[in-house]
Amino acid sequence: MELARLNTILREKGIVGCGGAGFPSYAKLNKSADTVILNCAECEPLLKLHRQVMEKYAYEIMTALEEVAGALEAENVIIAIKQSYSGAVEAIKANLSSFRRIKIGFLPEVYPAGDEVVTIYETTGRVVPPGSIPIAVGCIVYNVETVLNIYRAIREDLPVTEKYVTVCGEVKKPVTLKVPVGVSFRELVDLAGGATVSDPVYLSGGPMMGRLASPSDVVTKTTSGVILLRQGSYVANALTPHVKLQFARAKAVCCDCMMCSDLCPRHLLGHPISPADFMNAGVSLKTDNVKPFVDTLYCCGCGVCELYACNQGLTPRTLISEYKSGLRKGGVAMAGPAEVKPVSAQRPHRLVSKERLTARLGLSKYDGPAPLDESARSFKQFKIMLSQHIGVPCTPQVSKGDRVVKNQVIASTPVTGLGVALHSPADATVSEITEKYIVLTT
Repeated sequence: MELARLNTILREKGIVGCGGAGFPSYAKLNKSADTVILNCAECEPLLKLHRQVMEKYAYEIMTALEEVAGALEAENVIIAIKQSYSGAVEAIKANLSSFRRIKIGFLPEVYPAGDEVVTIYETTGRVVPPGSIPIAVGCIVYNVETVLNIYRAIREDLPVTEKYVTVCGEVKKPVTLKVPVGVSFRELVDLAGGATVSDPVYLSGGPMMGRLASPSDVVTKTTSGVILLRQGSYVANALTPHVKLQFARAKAVCCDCMMCSDLCPRHLLGHPISPADFMNAGVSLKTDNVKPFVDTLYCCGCGVCELYACNQGLTPRTLISEYKSGLRKGGVAMAGPAEVKPVSAQRPHRLVSKERLTARLGLSKYDGPAPLDESARSFKQFKIMLSQHIGVPCTPQVSKGDRVVKNQVIASTPVTGLGVALHSPADATVSEITEKYIVLTT
C-alpha cells in the first residue's frame, strides 16, 4: 500500500494511540523510520488487554504491521513483549514464518517497560534524545490495539467505534470488555458484576499514571482501564494530593536520599531529569541555578519517584508536574542535549520490578485473571467526547435530531489540523450537542 493512501485511511477511520494522550496514528508515519515497534508491554499494573488482544489476533496484528512497514519501506519490525505473556508469545511464534520482517524483542518484567523511550532502548539499544520523539532515532511505536484498528481499517473498512477496557479492582468479576466508545464507566462496572464496596474510588487508566474518575465518565479511544479502589487506599490517596501541603511536607522531611533520581527511568537513560535535584532546589528555595527547575520538562510522569522510590511518602512527580505546567504556560521549551547515554553501570540494578511495584501499591490481591469478553451488547446512550486525541478537537458534522447509522462520521477535524474523525458506534438519534460532546440515543 502506498504511504499516502495509508495516511488517508488512518485519518479518516479515526485511528489514534489507544492509550495515553491519543496521538493520531497517521501523523507518526514517516519514511525516515527504519524500525516499526509494536508495544505489547502492558505498562501499568493490573491491565490485561494488550496481551489478551495479541493472543487472539496475532495474525491480524502482524499483517497490519507488515502493511505499515511496507508503506514506510522499513526493514525492521519488532514486537516488544514480556516473556511471561506466554499465550501471546506462542501466538506470535506460530505466525512468524509468514512475516519476513517481524521478530520478537523481549522486555524485562519491569515498570515502565511500556514507556516508548524505554521500549525503544530495550529492543534496539537506541536512546531517544531528551525532548525528542521516536522518529529521531528511526523508530515508530504503536500499541497492540492501535495496530488491530489499523488492520480493521485496511482490510474491513471499519472505523474506530469500540474499545477494549480492563475493569478490575473492587469488582465482583474482573473482566476485559470490548465496548462501544461513549458508554459510561458505571455500565462497565455493572458488566463486571458490580462493585464490592459501597463507595468505591473510580480510576481511569492504570494505578501509576491514571486519573480519578466518576461513574458517569465515558469510554474514549484512549480508555484502557477502569479500576475501582477502596476509599483511603494507598493509590486513591496518592491521586488526591494537596500541592501546597505536599510542598510543605517536602520542606520538612525530604532527606535528600537521591532515591527518586536513582530509580527514575528517564534519568537512568541519561535524560537531564533529576527529581532529587528538583526537590533539593525547591525545598531549599535555591533559585541561583535554574537547571533543576527547567529540567522538569523532561519528566514523563511515570510516578516511580513518588509511588515507589520515596521513603518519606513525598510527591516529586506531583510537584514537578505543577512546575512543568507553569513552564509550558510561560512558553518555556525543551532544549535538551542531542545525544545522551544510559547510566550503564547502574541501570540494570535499578529497574523497578512490576511484581514488587504491584505489591508496594497494595494491589497484589487484584492482580488476577480478567478474561476477555467481546460479547455484543446493546446500549441506550453514547456520549461521544469531541476531544479524544492530541491536536484539534473535532467539530460536529451532525445536528440535534439527526438520525445516524453505525460507522457514520459524526465529527471531524480540518484537513490542515492534527486530528481524526469520530464515528457513530450504533444506529442512533443525535439527542444533544455541546462544545464538548455529542450524545446519541438509540
